[in-house]
Amino acid sequence: MRRVSALLLAAALAVGLSACADPGASAAPQRTDAVDACPQASVPLADLDLVDDVRGATGGSTACLSSHAIEPVTDDTAPELPVTVTDSEGREVEITDVDRILPIDISGTIASTVFALGLGDQVVGRDSSTMFAGTEDLPVVTKSGHTLNAEAILELAPTVILTDTTIGPKEIRQQLRDAGIAIVVISSDRRLDTTDELVTEIATALGVPSRGAALIERLDADLDDALAEIAAVVPTDVADRARMLFLYVRGNANIYYIFGEDSGADSLIDAVGGVDVAAEIGWEGMKPMTAEALVAAKPDVLVMMTDGLESVDGIDGLIERIPAIAETPAGANRRVIDMADSEILSFGPRSADVIGAIARALYAPESATSESAK
Repeated sequence: MRRVSALLLAAALAVGLSACADPGASAAPQRTDAVDACPQASVPLADLDLVDDVRGATGGSTACLSSHAIEPVTDDTAPELPVTVTDSEGREVEITDVDRILPIDISGTIASTVFALGLGDQVVGRDSSTMFAGTEDLPVVTKSGHTLNAEAILELAPTVILTDTTIGPKEIRQQLRDAGIAIVVISSDRRLDTTDELVTEIATALGVPSRGAALIERLDADLDDALAEIAAVVPTDVADRARMLFLYVRGNANIYYIFGEDSGADSLIDAVGGVDVAAEIGWEGMKPMTAEALVAAKPDVLVMMTDGLESVDGIDGLIERIPAIAETPAGANRRVIDMADSEILSFGPRSADVIGAIARALYAPESATSESAK
């Protein structure tokens, strides 16, 4: 189911992104001065002005990170090459050179992991979701949302490409293999509990297993700290916990999806101590939203991508386009949490920061007012 869900996610995102993308435009990296733009992100959760009733809070809030930079591990062990790996599609791939790495997927997670492994200087290009500090000058090799541009990739002469099945088409990947480029297809399963496996796959393919082990140790510790901080403010009684639902929206393409069990969004909701109402109604994977499902789920809080919320002109526009939302507690309270598209489902080096940001927007909404809600 998780592999199928990853493919569904790719399809949903690709359709929405291609509908609003300018094929000739490059995605602009996000701001790197997030400490000033998002002061609450660096404040301990317990020190913020927490709401008394997380289910009854009102208004929109934005989850944001304290920094968009990716911190590399201190281990600088040189890559041990050549290395032969069996990728997620069962292909045996030999990697002999990692001087020119091209990491590309739909969420920017592979690229952030390569940078966290300390190999950012060897990265020669990026996908349109890779928008963290240090990637500003890298050429974009995707067009029409997240479709691979073979010509642009070949011009960069990468020695190894790390990708997954969320981006394609597969015919382009084969064309690049035929051109002699080593291509490793990484697992597409993106959840909090698969981060270690993701790092291991990438570190092994790049010949830096000790760096991978160091990164896993750091990320596990960061995640444990974030989960402990959140657990301290989660209501003891399950009935008092926020009922949350993840909506994927592209208003300009008339796309409205609910992300349910095994979509990755459910692991975010669980991590912040919310109740995944999609699971209550038996919603699996990512499927087009229905008014009946929304009303049956009765969410207190809707979680969305920032660009998606902006595509329907904020919370008022969302309710106008989807009248069934007005029949839910979230609609009545105009309660929406949004987060940058390139961050919210980017499981990997930023997982701990992402759930910390969502928790702050959930439990201390006054510290984060959503511009998209205005």
